[in-house]
Amino acid sequence: MVSIHRSAGLVVFKGGKPRKYLVIRYGHGHWDLPKGHVEKGETLEETALRELKEETGLEAELLAGFKEGFDYWFMEKGEKAHKFVTFFAAKAKAGKVKLSFEHTDFKWLPLKGALEQLTYDNAKELVKSVDDFLKT
Repeated sequence: MVSIHRSAGLVVFKGGKPRKYLVIRYGHGHWDLPKGHVEKGETLEETALRELKEETGLEAELLAGFKEGFDYWFMEKGEKAHKFVTFFAAKAKAGKVKLSFEHTDFKWLPLKGALEQLTYDNAKELVKSVDDFLKT
């Protein structure tokens, strides 16, 4: 039997020119975007905003019209699992980052820096998509 997991997250930015993107380092050492598991009764948007608040202490405003995702397979307790992750674009509201226990560092980086810092290609592609979306 395959277990199905659903997560939601945000590509968070601040500023205008240059625009900066939030990247966070997880305890295992990889750099990624804020995201987490959808809880019962939550919408994907609610999950993304809750996870941002829990992981960074920040609040953000979702931008209408951007929703992208990806999926991947992984092993969980010796069984195959399938994860679907949905991301939204969001502009950070004023405030300081206060990382949760799950994370060890964060950076606000311009596009080029964010793409260099992020560990996974799917996260890099999401940030590029948001940057393109913001230019239209």
